[in-house]
Amino acid sequence: MSEPFDCDSCKESLYDRKYIQVNDVPHCIPCYDRLYANTCQECKELIEHNSRELYYEDRHYHEHCFRCSRCSRSLADEPFTCQEDALVCNDCYCNEFSTKCVACGKTVMPGSKRLEYGGCSWHEECFVCCGCEQPIGAQSFIPDKDEYYCVPCYEGRFAPRCAHCKQILVQGGVTYRDEPWHKECFLCTGCKVQLAGQPFTTQGEDPYCVKCFSNLYAQKCSACNKPITGFGEGKYISFEERQWHQPCFKCSECSVSLVGAGFFPDGTKILCKTVCEQTFV
Repeated sequence: MSEPFDCDSCKESLYDRKYIQVNDVPHCIPCYDRLYANTCQECKELIEHNSRELYYEDRHYHEHCFRCSRCSRSLADEPFTCQEDALVCNDCYCNEFSTKCVACGKTVMPGSKRLEYGGCSWHEECFVCCGCEQPIGAQSFIPDKDEYYCVPCYEGRFAPRCAHCKQILVQGGVTYRDEPWHKECFLCTGCKVQLAGQPFTTQGEDPYCVKCFSNLYAQKCSACNKPITGFGEGKYISFEERQWHQPCFKCSECSVSLVGAGFFPDGTKILCKTVCEQTFV
């Protein structure tokens, strides 16, 4: 008579039956599943001994239950993540949570090259110049409203050009007669000195420094014979065909200022009322 060989739990004979040993103790299959099988996190059923079991963060799953909570694809051999306790495949996660390219509307996949500007993202190949339509990449670019240009295209389309040399003004410059000029192009018509940052005047449409304008065009003061330029002591008095600097407009005899006072011309002289009365009484 053979020795007893029974299930440790239900005591039924294990002869001619499948069994599983736990710590050298035999169990029939039903008892083993009841005592040791894990419960599937998804369907809440036991994961029986002959089922493939998957384990993730202290949770157990049947292979067919371990799937994406969005698209239901199996995650057994796929990359995935956990979003608020829900399993999500890589494609669904990227579609739902990853950045979208503003040019093509597709997902910018984690790890791929991308460009960011102003809170927007682009695939590297989608960030192109609106002028030449070439990828900008790591080059400098200039935004214009919702469009982006490489520097050569922007300068060719929008940058102001110097009224003198017709070349692009990259930065700085001066404005003369509502036109842009390079500082180095805005010169005195006479001596060719740069006029940017210093007083100048014009004759017709031509700019002149004060010195050249004074020598070439300014009226001379009848008293000191120096040019009346409109700069410095700029106010002047005009009488008949003669002009005076305001400080020079004084009595030829007593030197009292005649600005705002009566005077009498006497040939090349101008006299105050007092001197005139003394001279002609």
